[in-house]
Amino acid sequence: MKKSERLNDMIQYLNGVEFFNLSDLMDKYNISKSTALRDINSLEKLGMPIFSEYGRHGRYGILKNRLLSPIIFTLDEVYALYFAMLTLESYQSTPFHLSINKLNEKFENCLSKEQIKQIHQMKKVLQFEAYQHNNISQFLDKILQSILNEISCKIQYLKNNKQVSYHIQFFKISAKFGQWYATGIDLNTNKHKVFRCDRIALLEFHNDKSQFPVEELIHGSLDLYRSEKSTEFEVEILEQAKDIFYKEHYPSMKIESETKTFIKGSYNLDEEEFIANYFIRYGSSITSVKPKALKHLIQEKIENLLNHYEKL
Repeated sequence: MKKSERLNDMIQYLNGVEFFNLSDLMDKYNISKSTALRDINSLEKLGMPIFSEYGRHGRYGILKNRLLSPIIFTLDEVYALYFAMLTLESYQSTPFHLSINKLNEKFENCLSKEQIKQIHQMKKVLQFEAYQHNNISQFLDKILQSILNEISCKIQYLKNNKQVSYHIQFFKISAKFGQWYATGIDLNTNKHKVFRCDRIALLEFHNDKSQFPVEELIHGSLDLYRSEKSTEFEVEILEQAKDIFYKEHYPSMKIESETKTFIKGSYNLDEEEFIANYFIRYGSSITSVKPKALKHLIQEKIENLLNHYEKL
């Protein structure tokens, strides 16, 4: 372990203790007494508030009324964090109360002129594919707050250009292709649902504490998703089409690949059109579809599309 890595680890380790001895550091990091003393001196120079107690049972302590120095990042780690931050630029909304421009400004203020110059050069050649969306999700922060506090919500949701009311307990927020989605359980039907966050027109916290712990909802989400009337599907695809699956798929789906490649899962009654539309993107890479009802629905959609283009 390099010295910089060891010091970084020590900062995190010592943050969790009140007192320590030289032998603690020697044993944990397999270093000599002289190296441990030099490391303590280096930590003090970095601003870590270490004090020593002398005597027969002498030891070191950490002042708890001061902030510890920040974690030390390597230059590559700084660059990785910077570009990870930039991916937020593809979202009009985030669950956090922040401005990406302000965050970017603060980040660069922590860097040297040479590092900023290097980052700006890297921005010219490093590009992260992101789908820019103009849709604003105004309740992301409240959804996150409701999840952390296990509170249910009454929402108004735009579905087929009409507002529909739901009583939901959310338990997951996800982002895909520049769009935010919130997953929850409909407390009136006990069904698992996924909502596009920009289509939530109104959200109010419900007064009563919800009946499900969030951990239970997270671990049981797939079971919630399958209703008693759900339909199992099995679609065989060519091996080269696996990339389509890995780029985009849904919680109810899994891929199995041995001698043949199958996408398996289930869908509820009101989701068959969504599933049919999903598999249309595989084109001629599909070699079989079960059940037949799903196959016929895909055929019908393709025929309607063909008729549309013939009329153009």
